[in-house]
Amino acid sequence: MEVDLIFQIAGIGIIVAVMNVLLSRSGREEQALMITIAGLVVVLMMVVKEIAELFQTVKTVFGI
Repeated sequence: MEVDLIFQIAGIGIIVAVMNVLLSRSGREEQALMITIAGLVVVLMMVVKEIAELFQTVKTVFGI
């Protein structure tokens, strides 16, 4: 499960990087920036979900 998350984040990073380069070279810097921000938001949402699950597990283990 943990390795899948790492591969998903790496895949999103590669896709965003390629799209960023393509858009920047075609003169569409604004769209490239929006793609980068969207990729960052998607990855942050994935990480926040995992951190929430971690906190829930910690609460369960310590009986809080």
